[in-house]
Amino acid sequence: MKKNSNIILIGMPGSGKSTVGVILAKQTGRDFVDTDVIIQTLQGRSLQDIVDQEGYMALRRIEEKVLLELTLSNHVIATGGSAVYSETAISHLKSDGVVVFLDVDLWRLESRVRDFGSRGLARSPGQGFDDLYKERFPLYRKYADIVIRCGDQSHEGVCAMIVSILRHP
Repeated sequence: MKKNSNIILIGMPGSGKSTVGVILAKQTGRDFVDTDVIIQTLQGRSLQDIVDQEGYMALRRIEEKVLLELTLSNHVIATGGSAVYSETAISHLKSDGVVVFLDVDLWRLESRVRDFGSRGLARSPGQGFDDLYKERFPLYRKYADIVIRCGDQSHEGVCAMIVSILRHP
């Protein structure tokens, strides 16, 4: 991995991308960016408001546009869970970074995500969390350069695994 490359975190809602991202940025001397926060700031509204007012496909289009416009180096980037629906956006991110999939079991995700109905998820109407997981999991695997099986690891433990793999690929 090049010295100033980005580390891009992908995974389901509740996988710990934002929390791990902050810790990982501190440990690796990088800045941290959460693309969900960028979207909300640029749009002046929450992700859920976007979904409620314009639909989930609008959120996916906005997310793709934001990802394609990112020109960062030496950052840890936590993407929205639906970033993997855009091969173009993921390819753009991969052009100057390594994509790390935080792989967390469905049952553990369900125990963490209590605000499923109001979280601002880019999912079709009526789509349950388990269906969303089944739909996205193959995409996360497809685009990941590194897969971290998080299991019952702490956020710090997940970061240690990532750092170890990046130092000794």
